[in-house]
Amino acid sequence: MDILVLGAGQLARMMSLAGAPLDLNVTAYDVGSGHIIHPLTQQKYSLALAEAIAGCDAITAEFEHIPDDVLTLCDASGKFYPGRQAIKAGGDRSIEKALLQKNGVPCAPWQLITERAHLDTAIESLGKPLVIKTCQAGYDGKGQWRIKDGSDIEQIWSEMQAFLHKGSTDHPHSIIAEQMIPFQREVSVIGARGKDGKVAIYPVTENEHSKGVLTLSIAVPVVESIQQQAVDAFTRLSTELEYVGVLAIEFFEVDGQLMVNEIAPRVHNSGHWTQQGTLCSQFENHMRAVAGLPLGSTEMLGVSAMINVLGQSSIPVDVLSVSGVTSHWYGKTQRPGRKMGHINVVADDRHSLGRKLIELSGYLSDEHYPGVLAMGNVLVNSK
Repeated sequence: MDILVLGAGQLARMMSLAGAPLDLNVTAYDVGSGHIIHPLTQQKYSLALAEAIAGCDAITAEFEHIPDDVLTLCDASGKFYPGRQAIKAGGDRSIEKALLQKNGVPCAPWQLITERAHLDTAIESLGKPLVIKTCQAGYDGKGQWRIKDGSDIEQIWSEMQAFLHKGSTDHPHSIIAEQMIPFQREVSVIGARGKDGKVAIYPVTENEHSKGVLTLSIAVPVVESIQQQAVDAFTRLSTELEYVGVLAIEFFEVDGQLMVNEIAPRVHNSGHWTQQGTLCSQFENHMRAVAGLPLGSTEMLGVSAMINVLGQSSIPVDVLSVSGVTSHWYGKTQRPGRKMGHINVVADDRHSLGRKLIELSGYLSDEHYPGVLAMGNVLVNSK
């Protein structure tokens, strides 16, 4: 079976690696260049997008920010999973918020902003501090502002206005203001839904960020009420979207209650630990789903961690001396802050996972791998 992935980055690469043992052959559409390429070798094929669509059995996506004409063309084929509606919801926060509201899934109080009066209303109704986010083209902490005491409103509004003016009549830009939530931690849940409506959901994962970018994910058992809230949100949203494939949902945890931060209609960075930490990874389950195959088990093989490699020229080879550690390199051009690879760690229990993170911190400086040592100490000292 031939599967076309919209996007040609590391997620398409890992989908290809997961699909090969299932006899699923992956090609990728590089949205930036318009070329059809092999996601591993980067070999270019002499195919137009329409030809690639006609020749494949299923289409999926590795990211949300895809031109609408491409989404429409793929959706019209009847082969596109999870479909145009889901990708649009993940790529536009105003659509996403409406989806959450319609399905009764908790999120932070918010206000849509398309003009200055809306910002003033948001400040009055939601109070300060506020988190301001662009509805389109925002990722990894980009396209965001914070209004704290109000002294910086004029400067922030001028930057917001510049973003709004970049929109067009056909593709208008918008912004949302959210009440800042005093959360205890950020967590996510990743699940897969098949064409038959059956689901396979992974354990909730705790996530650490630095400057808006994910640096570390920890998969250890959580209390049942947290897992059940996450499963309920996944079930409601995936059912509403008639979803096929892997869907990730990021949450803020506030006093034992989950509030959605954002959704991602695709395989997700916080689920990379599933490659070694579960019987069937998120990548394999996504490929199974879009190919119409039965979903695989999400049972954990232990407790796990995933460490992002950001902006580095390589992964220190000494990390492989630590038992239960694997490294994953993406082969991308080095750039400050860019996701270049990741490190997975699997252990028998949280204490041994903590000890392994502490050992890894000897090879991974806190400057470039923030939180590894601190999380190791937390896990070692946990009850």
